[in-house]
Amino acid sequence: MRQTTFTKPAEVERTWYVVDGAGMTLGRLSTEVASVLRGKHKPTYTPNVDCGDFVIVINADQIVMTGNKLETKKYYNHSGYAGGLRTRTARVMKENYTVEWVERSIYGMLPHTKLGDRMRRHLFVYTGSEHPHAAQKPVELKIKG
Repeated sequence: MRQTTFTKPAEVERTWYVVDGAGMTLGRLSTEVASVLRGKHKPTYTPNVDCGDFVIVINADQIVMTGNKLETKKYYNHSGYAGGLRTRTARVMKENYTVEWVERSIYGMLPHTKLGDRMRRHLFVYTGSEHPHAAQKPVELKIKG
């Protein structure tokens, strides 16, 4: 008789991955990173358990967007007060708020629940090629595109 096995939180083994964003397209990078953060690349994936790995994204300032999206795509924030809507283009986000730009792209592909909040803590984004996680011995994650 076959039986479905469910991973328990104590049984999860986490790996550290580093992704070089130089020349990568934002959407293609984000989908792969979100999949690794969720743990969907593992055969022991369980939807209701945080079984994903840690991901470090370096060279975030060299990530690109295709087409005319830098001018047309808009990011919105609202303070909650009347007239408190702030709008920024993708070009402004890339130039001035690079880390937030990449994080928002990846966060949007994770669950918007308490489980997703835990997964978000496993993402680290840096603009340069240096990161302070050398002690964790991250493995390079190859992403096409």
